[in-house]
Amino acid sequence: MSNNLISIIIPCYNQAQYLPETLQSVLNQTYKNWECVIVNDGSPDNTEEIATKWQNKDSRFIYLKKENGGLADARNYGIKASKGKYILPLDSDDLIATTYIEKAIKILDENDNIGVVYSKANFFGNRKGKWKIPKHSIKRSLLFNTIFCSAVFRHSDFAKTNGYNTNMLYGYEDWDFWLSLFETGAIVYRIDEPLFLYRIHSKSMVRSFNLEKLTFLHSQLINNHLELYQKHFSNPFLMVRYFKFREGMTGSALKRIFYLFKKFDIEIYLFYLKIKLYHYLIS
Repeated sequence: MSNNLISIIIPCYNQAQYLPETLQSVLNQTYKNWECVIVNDGSPDNTEEIATKWQNKDSRFIYLKKENGGLADARNYGIKASKGKYILPLDSDDLIATTYIEKAIKILDENDNIGVVYSKANFFGNRKGKWKIPKHSIKRSLLFNTIFCSAVFRHSDFAKTNGYNTNMLYGYEDWDFWLSLFETGAIVYRIDEPLFLYRIHSKSMVRSFNLEKLTFLHSQLINNHLELYQKHFSNPFLMVRYFKFREGMTGSALKRIFYLFKKFDIEIYLFYLKIKLYHYLIS
């Protein structure tokens, strides 16, 4: 394996209580040639105190501070200031297993055609267990975010995109960015073991989403990547209605929808009709 530098980008806003545990998971990595760029996105808590302490502990931790601009803007800011060949975004409340970086870089070093590497994942915090993310395909990724925010990719591929899109006002900026990478031809590889831990707590961003925000985000996602949606679906504009319908479904119904999609993987308008029929039958 080569010894290429990887830059771990950690945006921070009002989650200082979790930051030490996240930084410890970085420090514990078996792969040692890393820099960790901590971006204080105008956080009102004691993020600066904690980040400075870790920077003094190990010079590989780099502390940056900026005015609040949101998660997408903070990630872009940190990546542009970084020096690594590879990039790993990491939220300030999540954790990575000790071998995650080592295994991801090995795959990227040995396969120039692969552009995104991630792994299976588990929940921790208020919820524990496996995170059952739908298996990745380009078409499936247009309907579901099949990759969590902390996948590893090349800095050079990031430069081919416009970065994380700040018009994703309420979230899903990682989903939007993966679609941007797919548009450059990036191929995805999943490590077949859980090396990422996603924290569930009462302030998780997705918990604050309402139907209006979700409809906005899904509409924005389609507008940002309209050519990609048109390439894979005959009528992508139906997807706005599909997304709105899906988000209004109950959890048990969503499980059935996931099953239908995994089994048939058909055009969105046919899939939408199946969902409407199912909703009619259970109503």
